[in-house]
Amino acid sequence: MTNDARPRLTALNLDALNDDVRTVLREIDEVVVYSLPMNIRFRGITRRDGLLLWGRNGWGEAAPFWNYDTQESSRWLRGGITTAVESFPQAVRSSVPVNVTIPACDVDTALKRVRAQAGCRTAKVKVAEAGQLGAEDIDRVRVVATELVRLHGSNARVRIDANAGWSVDEALVMLRELNLAAAPAGGLEYAEQPTLSVEELARLRHLSPVPIAADESVRRAADPLRVRQLQAADVAVLKVAPLGGIGAAYRLTGELGLPPVVSSALDSSVGIAAGVILAAALPNLNYACGLNTATMFTADVLADPFVAEGGVLSLERARATLNSELNPHSDRVDPDLVEAWGSRLEKMALAIRKADETR
Repeated sequence: MTNDARPRLTALNLDALNDDVRTVLREIDEVVVYSLPMNIRFRGITRRDGLLLWGRNGWGEAAPFWNYDTQESSRWLRGGITTAVESFPQAVRSSVPVNVTIPACDVDTALKRVRAQAGCRTAKVKVAEAGQLGAEDIDRVRVVATELVRLHGSNARVRIDANAGWSVDEALVMLRELNLAAAPAGGLEYAEQPTLSVEELARLRHLSPVPIAADESVRRAADPLRVRQLQAADVAVLKVAPLGGIGAAYRLTGELGLPPVVSSALDSSVGIAAGVILAAALPNLNYACGLNTATMFTADVLADPFVAEGGVLSLERARATLNSELNPHSDRVDPDLVEAWGSRLEKMALAIRKADETR
């Protein structure tokens, strides 16, 4: 019987998969399905699952959320493959500062997370959660800002992430209130994806007292450059797997021409390592990155999870992580989930083959 507090890992039989998979994964030697227990609910889930892919660089990760369609999910697969097999851009720094991520939780839990990651000078606070009141968001931001200032003084920073949860009018009201709540830390550093569409972001940016960061409008958009064309954001949030890999995300940064923040897509330590390799290569990195989310897992794909020390993640450790042995203290993934990922892998691989044929 499996233990819900343990990681689960199961290798796929690649020979049993179809020709599309074998063609797309021709440089991949092993694929492992993982399922990880979480220590807090985030994005409505308490376990995170996905794929790990072994190539000449070591591990890559592809873990699109289950509500993403095949076309969008295929970019995550491409991102995992390229991490595992393609060369990386040249690093310009040896470590990357990171923020503590505060889920849409009660204030006591928020305080515990800030204190547990006390080396982080920046906090990203989730807001606009379905079923929660704006007053709860305001309280959470206020206590986080106050505690960060106690720990770090004038170096404390607070940002929020609404995951496109507001209309423009709602965002204007909430941003004013949340900016006041963050006053101990000098107000909000920025608001990440407060509204859904890039057109709404553009309208909001010209009215908002708070700088705007684009996340979904970059990583989920058919044309991420619309953010630049409409002058819809002050900051670009980059996530390796959804953008098709480290190289693709690096190139997009230059095309967007916006200050970047590299963030996790609730990745395992493998995906975190890819994010650090990207962040370490960016010419300018003026914001702490959202890459300390391995702290949200009770157990990880590695026995020694890749988490920040003193508020930073090292490039040396990132490179070592990609070449690490997977956690030997693991159970097997439930057979139904293994089958589901095998089927999904076939669909994603077909989408990649079709896309490549039309280039």
